[in-house]
Amino acid sequence: MPKGETIKDLYSEIRKCLFYMIPEKWESIYLYASVIQRDNGEETGEMFFYYFPKSIIKRNPINVYQIPQKFNLNEEEYIKLTDELYNYIKKLRHECQKYDKINWTNITISIENVEFLAEYNCEDLINSIYSNEDRMAIWQYKYLEYPIEKFTKSQREQIEAYLKEEEHGLHQSKMYTETFYQQHEHNSIEYDVNKKVDEYIKEDNETTDFTMVDSEQYQIQSGGFFKRRKNRLLNERNDIAQFENTSCNENKENEIVVRNQILKY
Repeated sequence: MPKGETIKDLYSEIRKCLFYMIPEKWESIYLYASVIQRDNGEETGEMFFYYFPKSIIKRNPINVYQIPQKFNLNEEEYIKLTDELYNYIKKLRHECQKYDKINWTNITISIENVEFLAEYNCEDLINSIYSNEDRMAIWQYKYLEYPIEKFTKSQREQIEAYLKEEEHGLHQSKMYTETFYQQHEHNSIEYDVNKKVDEYIKEDNETTDFTMVDSEQYQIQSGGFFKRRKNRLLNERNDIAQFENTSCNENKENEIVVRNQILKY
């Protein structure tokens, strides 16, 4: 199968899985996954994703772990769906290695309306100074726009250090953007894991605007979703600085620990 069709087909399958796993209407979806190949050839990693429910008033994001309990679903069967999704993530990595020579270790996927963005990072996660919990806090701050006061002092220090490193050219990523035309039907009662996802998801054959860009090129992307993402990144350092200046004058620091909700593989 040609290079473009293979990768785009995997993007489509990943979207289908995500759409099927969310049993209500949503505004946007954000997924993080890592894949590390060990010396023995085994692939391990972690995955989590959040979505913002569709609402007139902005609501808090829902974590993948919350979905079975929130909608009274069979948790064991739901985990099978997350396993299927993670397998597609690993297949995508194999195709990127094969055709694009990108040996990425972690990916962030963002979906809003008909805009799809995949960000690939090739960092050495095994020898990184940032723990999995650190990375989750950094990711939540960048993509879910959690307020800086939501994090502990230690987490804020890690977030600020990471953003400073980004300013100096570290943690660069390759980005794929795609506009798609896809309808999804959410399931409000239960999932039949023996039924193919294709039976629930409909997608038009036409897909447009599939591009690969570097981090610098990404800054000139048009569209509301991309502009908001860019503006958020530009304001991150100011958010941290303002909060740190305020907290220095307080006698006690009110810290909220971010719950660690990660699927391990």
